[in-house]
Amino acid sequence: MGMTENLLSTTQWLITLVLFLLILVRAVRIIDWQAVRRDNTLQHTFFGAALVLGFLWQLRAGLSPGLSIHVFGITVITLMLGWALAVLAGLLALVITVITGREPLLMFAANGLITVMIPALVSHGIMLWERHKNFKNFFAYIFVCGFFGAGVAVAAAGIVMCLLLWSSGVYDLSELVHEYLRYLPLFMIPEGFANGAFVTGLMVFHPDRLTTLDQRRYR
Repeated sequence: MGMTENLLSTTQWLITLVLFLLILVRAVRIIDWQAVRRDNTLQHTFFGAALVLGFLWQLRAGLSPGLSIHVFGITVITLMLGWALAVLAGLLALVITVITGREPLLMFAANGLITVMIPALVSHGIMLWERHKNFKNFFAYIFVCGFFGAGVAVAAAGIVMCLLLWSSGVYDLSELVHEYLRYLPLFMIPEGFANGAFVTGLMVFHPDRLTTLDQRRYR
């Protein structure tokens, strides 16, 4: 999901740029860079995630302009790295798509906001909700944070994208419903399954890679 051409008004472009920069600055400031430098495994996970996302995001199905679709994968990266590092990994992956010509540099901030930041923040929020509820079964982490979180994250990003395109006058509401919104549940299911399956595999074989997982809570 991303905009492959400039379909936003100047005001929208500036607003998305400001929001993008604010979230980016916040992410950079809360990361424990000393811990990152000391942890080779975390570094490998970060760069590996960026490369995998950069490859996956080359694969997309094109609908109408601005309504292209690709698998995010941001939810599992958020659960592995935390939302701040997930944002940076996602933006690095987005740089790869710009270099390969899949995304325009002009729309980097808008695509970063929609494709990376919103899914990461939504996934983080759902993870915090699951933690607040203090579920005692680890399946809650898999299904709430992995499957459900990924589906909600892709839905949130898609709705924001549609709101931007609708408010800019590129599409009217009926066109967005016909071209995209009615298919949104179909995007949510594979996104939830892909992220949930990966989270399940990590919990079984490499639970230490999930930095947001507190294994002491589950029995």
